[in-house]
Amino acid sequence: MAKAKSKATLTISSKNYSSWSLRGWLLCRMAGLEFEEKVVDPDDPENRQELLLLAPSVRVPRLSHNGVDVWDTLAIAGYLNEIFPDAGLYPDDIKARAHCRAVSGEIHSGFYNLRSALPMNLKARHGAFKIFSGARPDVARVKEIWTECLSTYGGPFLFGEPTIADAMWAPVCTRFRTYAVELEKPLQAYCDTIFDWAPMKEWTEAALAEPDEVVELEVEF
Repeated sequence: MAKAKSKATLTISSKNYSSWSLRGWLLCRMAGLEFEEKVVDPDDPENRQELLLLAPSVRVPRLSHNGVDVWDTLAIAGYLNEIFPDAGLYPDDIKARAHCRAVSGEIHSGFYNLRSALPMNLKARHGAFKIFSGARPDVARVKEIWTECLSTYGGPFLFGEPTIADAMWAPVCTRFRTYAVELEKPLQAYCDTIFDWAPMKEWTEAALAEPDEVVELEVEF
């Protein structure tokens, strides 16, 4: 299928704090979609409700393309896979593809304690950080998922080459770095792979340059 020519718009929130925006942005980069960024105003009441988890649904990131509006990162991934089927967002093998969907769905819908205890903040670094007991099972589950994927598919990304799973789990790598979560060598190597990934480096550079007017939201996903 020929690459779509229409200019797209991706609406995102703070690059420093918004893990959902990071996921949607990475997916668009991976697909090769040309898009403009539209950053929502952090002082907008509706946006702040959304970031504080008071809104009935999360509407950022939102991709607008060819008359289609799609939000929710998994929905964006599905749409991009339809229009860019050769981009490799999912593994070719049906078994690996099912596994990729499963682990992507798991981080999309779960890990609330981890999200609350370790909010994304790319500018922050803690030399040590005590993780409350409720979040420790989430951390253990992350390690289990990563270990299984890396041992099964050989790395350096979760399914060998970059897939939707890496876009979905990239914010967790940043959380573990920010809060000094100790990782076994293969898991640390995976995080280092994510940090060295060209689109991730581009996002991080922009996040570090982001003005500090945005108030840190400790409940941000």
